[in-house]
Amino acid sequence: MAELTWKPAGRAGTSRARPRTRLRASAAGLVLLVLGAALVPLLLGGQSVNYEDIRLAPGLAHPFGTDSSGRDLFVQSMAGLRVSLLVAAFSALVSTVLGSLVGVVAGGLGGWADRVLMRLVDTVNSVPHLLLGVVIVALYRGSLLAVICSIALTHWTTVARIVRSEVLSLRQRPYVDAAIAGGSSRARVLRRHLLPAIVPQAALSAVLLVPHAVWHETALSFLGLGLPPHLASIGNILGDGRDAVLLGAWWIVLFPSGLLVVTTLAVSGLAATWRDRIVPRRRSELSL
Repeated sequence: MAELTWKPAGRAGTSRARPRTRLRASAAGLVLLVLGAALVPLLLGGQSVNYEDIRLAPGLAHPFGTDSSGRDLFVQSMAGLRVSLLVAAFSALVSTVLGSLVGVVAGGLGGWADRVLMRLVDTVNSVPHLLLGVVIVALYRGSLLAVICSIALTHWTTVARIVRSEVLSLRQRPYVDAAIAGGSSRARVLRRHLLPAIVPQAALSAVLLVPHAVWHETALSFLGLGLPPHLASIGNILGDGRDAVLLGAWWIVLFPSGLLVVTTLAVSGLAATWRDRIVPRRRSELSL
């Protein structure tokens, strides 16, 4: 017969400390990135063209080197990160609101409304997101609004499925049955009981969409279909660096790409900690 033994306190403490360490590291990294994106272009300038400093290697004067127009790549990368984060944040917000509305209506009303909306979700999912985004931005090339709409209209389906699943689960709760038995209408149940309960999941979905939206915007700008060329963004910087790499200017691609990776890791770390708090894992202090 197996014996019940207590886990060592040190191991349990270490397992609890890991999420805190991840949270602190992710929060610190994201705060530094946001502050850098907001303040560096304002404080350092360096966005004027200087043909005497074209493609200078990283050094003390230019930590990230310079680009093909002689501009300081560190300042350009921070300015591009600012634009990319703003576009991604607005896109994630619009996508989350749209997906949440569809998910709440589908899960709350059920019946034909659920079937029609879920078939709409399946239809959008059947088209590759990048291809659909390219079609949208190609109609209004160089438009910031078109880029935001292209990202939002191709990523709301995931939020809709998550919210619908949460609403279907909430509909089985006793307090919802009690509200219905008390004479509350479906609209009142949706407004008073279901909508407030899905806010944490919807907010988490919005946070998770931000890094994905950053990469999507970068891909569109890299292809020359995203933001206008004169507007600094990570995608535009990488697009300008395609030919520079062949000339040995590897830093024009390396450092902006590194900022994308670090931003993704920071946001993902925060989202993972938030997810663990919303849906706590079942841990037992006893092991067989």
